[in-house]
Amino acid sequence: MRAPLAALFAGGAIALACAVGASPAAAQRVMSLDSCADQYVLALAPREAVVGLSPRAQAPDSFLRAEARGLPRRRTTIEAVLGAQPDIVVRQWGGDPRLVAAMARRGIRTVSLDDVSDFDGVRANVRRVAAALNRPAAGEALLARMDGKLARAAGAGRGRRAFYLTPGGYTAGSGTMIDAMFKAAGFANAATGPYFAPAPLERLVLAPPQAVVLGFFDLTRAGADRWGPGRHAALRKATQGRVVASLPGAMLGCSAWFAADGAERLAEATRR
Repeated sequence: MRAPLAALFAGGAIALACAVGASPAAAQRVMSLDSCADQYVLALAPREAVVGLSPRAQAPDSFLRAEARGLPRRRTTIEAVLGAQPDIVVRQWGGDPRLVAAMARRGIRTVSLDDVSDFDGVRANVRRVAAALNRPAAGEALLARMDGKLARAAGAGRGRRAFYLTPGGYTAGSGTMIDAMFKAAGFANAATGPYFAPAPLERLVLAPPQAVVLGFFDLTRAGADRWGPGRHAALRKATQGRVVASLPGAMLGCSAWFAADGAERLAEATRR
């Protein structure tokens, strides 16, 4: 009689565990170490599996800052990681090599995002994190939404030349996500050099581009940006009527799927 009774109790325990979700397939505990990694974790991991986000998860330039509310934010230290007890840590630039090595010694898997400058790179990052979290369907759904926005934005600029400008007086040329965003919306990049560089402000005043796209102007900070070259009165006057869009910093701070939102916004601006 004891063996059947023990089997009955064991079966009941298994049924109860499944009912409350305590199964071998339960979501892995995940933590992110920087604000860009936060976006991927917030978008792809089940909320109950997130045991830690970076200290800047709710900063104004965090795209998914609303989704970060109520979730723990932790420092980028081995003590904080061990306290959170994650199975997987996602990072892009957060955490130095010593921290990564310390996590590896303790059997904590690290998923590193590439610093990408095009939508193919974004796709690879999304799929990498989704695979690590055993959430491939969530990753593909996120990419499908991104691709839908890119399809709606395609060709809207009709080759019109656009110049990107930040409050600090910087622009973005080839090899940047801004350039990929311009191309996705059918604009040509008026910046002549690669990567990020100081904008030729005098030339912009004397010969304003066909279209200007502002970035980060919503994040006015005390100090240099408040009085930065990109806010110069002469430049504002020269570009008056030429600004097609002002993109929020949260859409630009990380190379991620929401760059497609920026492309879609540029496209919408040309159709108004």
